[in-house]
Amino acid sequence: MRPYFEKMPEFGTALKKGQIKRGEDNALRLKEVEGEIAAAVDVIKNSGLPEEKINARGVMTVWQRLEYLVDPGTWSPLHMLYNPADNSEGTTNVIDGLGKISGKWAVIIGFDNKVMAGAWLAGQSENILRVTDLAKRLNVPLVWLVNCSGAKLTEQEQFYANRRGAGAPFYRHSELNQLGIPVLAGIYGTNPAGGGYQSISPTILFAHKNCNIAVGGAGIVSGMAPKGGFDVDSAEQLIENTRHFKSNPPGTPKVHYDETGFFRYVYEEEKEVLDGLKDYMKDIPAYNPKFFRVAEPAEPKFDIEDLYKLLPIDQKKVYDFDEILARLVDNSESMEFRPGYGPEVYTGLCKVDGYLVGIIGNRQGYLGKGYPEYADYPGIGGKLYRQGMIKMNEFVTLAGRDRIPLIWFQDTSGIDVGDTAEKAELLGIGQSLVYSIQQTDIPQMMVLLRKGSAAAHYLLGGPQGNDTNAFSIGTAASEVYVMHGETAAVAMYSRRLVKEKDAGNPLEPVIEKMNKVVEDYKTFSRPKYCAQVGYVDEIVNMDDIRRYMKAFTGSAYQNPKSICPQHQMILPRIIKG
Repeated sequence: MRPYFEKMPEFGTALKKGQIKRGEDNALRLKEVEGEIAAAVDVIKNSGLPEEKINARGVMTVWQRLEYLVDPGTWSPLHMLYNPADNSEGTTNVIDGLGKISGKWAVIIGFDNKVMAGAWLAGQSENILRVTDLAKRLNVPLVWLVNCSGAKLTEQEQFYANRRGAGAPFYRHSELNQLGIPVLAGIYGTNPAGGGYQSISPTILFAHKNCNIAVGGAGIVSGMAPKGGFDVDSAEQLIENTRHFKSNPPGTPKVHYDETGFFRYVYEEEKEVLDGLKDYMKDIPAYNPKFFRVAEPAEPKFDIEDLYKLLPIDQKKVYDFDEILARLVDNSESMEFRPGYGPEVYTGLCKVDGYLVGIIGNRQGYLGKGYPEYADYPGIGGKLYRQGMIKMNEFVTLAGRDRIPLIWFQDTSGIDVGDTAEKAELLGIGQSLVYSIQQTDIPQMMVLLRKGSAAAHYLLGGPQGNDTNAFSIGTAASEVYVMHGETAAVAMYSRRLVKEKDAGNPLEPVIEKMNKVVEDYKTFSRPKYCAQVGYVDEIVNMDDIRRYMKAFTGSAYQNPKSICPQHQMILPRIIKG
């Protein structure tokens, strides 16, 4: 298959002087938003106790542990701003992402020991479930840096119980083990109660000499005989018990290495725990990259910084998606699937770090005379029509057959609507695409370039595909809403305007409410909000998009659950004809 893959057709053009000049203001606006996101991330990184105070105790912070553990240049953080319960701490108190350890990709997550000694907070279990789903979808190890003091007891009702509460990750760890996906845990500090189960539920436990894991900690054990209240005698007894358990906490290495044997290893130094994880990661099942690479890795022919000038932050401006893609894929090459059919959508095969990937993306702008073929109105890119959805159904199905991971680039205003569109079967074809995506059983990633809107947001590789979408990233131009704010205001208040007009009443009160809807839609669709509530897993800089694509692709090909030999693939042959 070398003639198919080693040299694909090149595409894209260098920016002209006029484009560069016209794009300067756009670049500044995008980088301004990126600066706001970076500032918010810095707040999270600096929350809790200062690094110097943690280090003075002879302890590393979670950030220092990650820096030592992860291979340089491979860390791709996720969920940095994720805080769906809007905690006062500003964080779910776990830090996670994709990175290499000893040359092998892994999903890595750790408790932030600077914030309440790594306590459980509201929203944390949802964050962890996203992480376990990521390891499951990519079939790569999950590596934990455990340092969990248990629950934030003053807010236990917000996260302790419920179907997706704080205990759900323990079941997810068991599920990963049953699927053959190892969960490795480096364990530090005091880990009572839920922290104890967080420590015991992984596959192999690497412990620091000063750690402990237990069903109950000192504070719990010393107060486990409630009488309905407290008096001086019970307070005195509590003081004595607490002093004893502080000097002799339950579940130390003396118990769980010497007695139970739960700890596989115990280390004197904190870095030795991380060295142990590194050593085990060397032996994790993984194919050599040469097994799946179709060509030598190559950088795009065009500067990735061009993206700041090519992607308009103004949602009403159009752009050339192919030029965006040419700055993200190897050697700026692609094999387009069914060019000219369904022109609102690009589908094709590209290479990322030498690996074959399927790419699907919204094209923008006027789609030409006579399209869509079923209607007497012009087609505009960003919207989905009959041919485009049929093409995506075909491409996704064939990519699944050939075991090729998919990367979606989304910038959509929705699906064509009205009786003409209904007669063209768009509702049924849209659900057919959902079915096609769900049945592929291949890892998929979504890049939200700008708009995620209406049902098209679901169809174009959205995170709603829990069994298929590994993760989604957004940009400084990303917006997510069921429809544009002005459209929503019209849908909500157009009949009211008619009613008030006919009654001879002033229209200003209704107009005020309509403008409030527009403003709310804008507020609740911006990049930072999307990251906080989890519409996307991370907002990334434009020049970091390719790095995340490489992390996704390398992980997807590290240890896939099934293989289609390259010489037995049908999709490239269909493209060639």
